[in-house]
Amino acid sequence: MEMRTWIEPVVAAAQLASSFYDTGLLLVVKNYYNHTNASFVKASEGAQQKAISNFYIIYNLLQGLTPLLSAYGLARLGDVKNRKISICIPLVGYLLSRTFLLLSILLLWPIEVMYGAAVLHGLSGGFTTYWASVMAVASLGSSERRRSLRLIVIELIYGIAGFLGSVASGHLFITFHLGYQQGTVLVSSSIALYAFCLFYSLFVLKVPKPVVSCPATSTSTEHPDGKLAGDEGDSVLQRTEHRPTVIPSKLIIAMLFVGAVMYDLAVAGAIDVLPLFLLKEPLSWGPEYIGYSYAAGYVIFITSFLGVFVFSRFLRDTTMIMIGILSFAAGIFIMAFVRWTYLFYIARAVMLFSLIPLPTIRSMLSKHVEGSSYGKVFVLLQLALVVTGVVTSTVFNKIYQSTLDWFGGFCFLLSCGITCLSLIPISIVAHKRPTSSASLEILTD
Repeated sequence: MEMRTWIEPVVAAAQLASSFYDTGLLLVVKNYYNHTNASFVKASEGAQQKAISNFYIIYNLLQGLTPLLSAYGLARLGDVKNRKISICIPLVGYLLSRTFLLLSILLLWPIEVMYGAAVLHGLSGGFTTYWASVMAVASLGSSERRRSLRLIVIELIYGIAGFLGSVASGHLFITFHLGYQQGTVLVSSSIALYAFCLFYSLFVLKVPKPVVSCPATSTSTEHPDGKLAGDEGDSVLQRTEHRPTVIPSKLIIAMLFVGAVMYDLAVAGAIDVLPLFLLKEPLSWGPEYIGYSYAAGYVIFITSFLGVFVFSRFLRDTTMIMIGILSFAAGIFIMAFVRWTYLFYIARAVMLFSLIPLPTIRSMLSKHVEGSSYGKVFVLLQLALVVTGVVTSTVFNKIYQSTLDWFGGFCFLLSCGITCLSLIPISIVAHKRPTSSASLEILTD
């Protein structure tokens, strides 16, 4: 019997590395416009905010759009040949692009060099291909009955690693460095962790082989989803696959895509401008508090996991998704009026279930497609989310710049409104799915 290996070490180490990098990049960019560009030495806080914002607009555009050229091809190659391809190539891109930041610190390169790093990262597939492949591997290694639990556990590990990395990153940035070149140890640690992920994926990880099964395109009151999810469900699925219910399934898939994109639009827009909001008055946070703010965001991975673990016992998947959407909407509404540190953490606490929607949507999607197509479906969803995030990042950053002087929290109110609109497609899914189908169970029946 082939020994099973786990994708979780890659998820944990890569997210720890990403947390180090995100904090390091933000603070290196801030320092660059503070100290290395004379035109910003005495500039107003607003001018500095706009300079940082403009950098991230270009950086996020390049990093988000370049995967369009390679992500789908890599995902198909992973489906057909070996899924390690669609994991390892993005990790190589991570490794090389993060090295650009270290060289920028050590050699005092202009910060615009990071645009090239963003292009390199994107052409290698970026997060789009990497995360879609991780979800595919996790889905292949789990039964339908326990798939949602497996996916939310992956998200939980991702969140815990991000929390630990974010807490440590600000301190590492300030305390450990070479001479006056802050961030060297932090970024070097990030590079070392990505190197570990690449080594583990190449030489240790064993990818489960897809099991041929009928996608859950047919549902009926006689054979609800929960009953078909067990080990004996394959034979029942084979007997019911002829039922003419493909059109409702396609509608469900389309609405799940629309709901995911709308929700991601709202979340991406708000989260992109949040670090800039924290750097300016009245909060004016430094490296340690910036690290704590990222850590507070990652706590949501833990609370969302606990939410799914409990809610799944008696709530449908669509109901859990709606709870997550409302949780984020309420929290980001409060964020618009944050003026004191404690109020920021209250807003984050209200968002405690805001991670639930996307992994639950992925789990629902996986039950409407063949196992051999997981990579393509997940990467299409991830591409849609990335493109949405890139466009939203540009628009929200511009809106933030325009509203900075009169109400810095306007973007958060806009995000709240869009979040509420994402309830519409999820409500359609809830209406179209038979009541007796209940939830797509994440625990055993």
